[in-house]
Amino acid sequence: MLVVAALRWSDQRAAVDPLTGEVRTDARTSGASAADRAALEHALRLAEAFDGRCLAVTVGPPEAEEMLREALATGAHEVVRVDGPAATVTEDGSETARLLLDGLPDRPDVVLCGDSSADRGTGSTPAFLAQRLGAAQALGLVELSVAGGELRGVRRLDGGRRERLVFGPPAVCSVEPADVVLRRASLPAVIASRTAEIPVARPGSLRYLRAGAPRAYRPRARALPAPREADPHQRMLSLTGALVERTPPTVVRPATAEEAARQLLDYLRRRGYTR
Repeated sequence: MLVVAALRWSDQRAAVDPLTGEVRTDARTSGASAADRAALEHALRLAEAFDGRCLAVTVGPPEAEEMLREALATGAHEVVRVDGPAATVTEDGSETARLLLDGLPDRPDVVLCGDSSADRGTGSTPAFLAQRLGAAQALGLVELSVAGGELRGVRRLDGGRRERLVFGPPAVCSVEPADVVLRRASLPAVIASRTAEIPVARPGSLRYLRAGAPRAYRPRARALPAPREADPHQRMLSLTGALVERTPPTVVRPATAEEAARQLLDYLRRRGYTR
């Protein structure tokens, strides 16, 4: 089970020039918002409940690695930074979703996001992630837990009402920072995260592949021409090759591993297994 926390790196105290309108950001005041930190905490809890692994990913410049080091210190098993500027996002969030999924080394089972970003984002990125993954989406959750192998969430509605959801992976969830605080990292984990190597993915450089259970190799079936005989007995002899002269078994004693591999490949080519 792979649980992904999709974090957004943004400046919590951006300064705007009153004359030019230029937005100036500072790495010292940048990082994850309260909603993203709540998403990371939920991702850590789900990974523990499913006995899986938690991966934190973000799209941003090298300064965003500080946020990923915090994720490592608090318990994330892996982190990935997708290389790109801080504002690599279209107005509807579809480009952010594409870059996030392009940077993942494996297909996620559950994706956790904050319900909104601190830099006036639309909050639509989780919906685009669900669309690209073909996953269920549960947005704006105030509670999220696991029971009986299923995900159970509570969503806030207008008028003080609540909606209870029961769904299973694959799923994309966005959460509100409601009564959920990111756990405190231990001092040894913080020290270890300072020197940890942060993998960097370029957009489009990685593709995930889900492999099945390992099994023995089985060559493809060879295409045989249909027998021309009309008699059933003759057709059976033609299909089975019972009367065909066969090559007697040969014992080979190659001197080197390269020669053994060459003889094996030659035999497979003669038998039609390879080209």
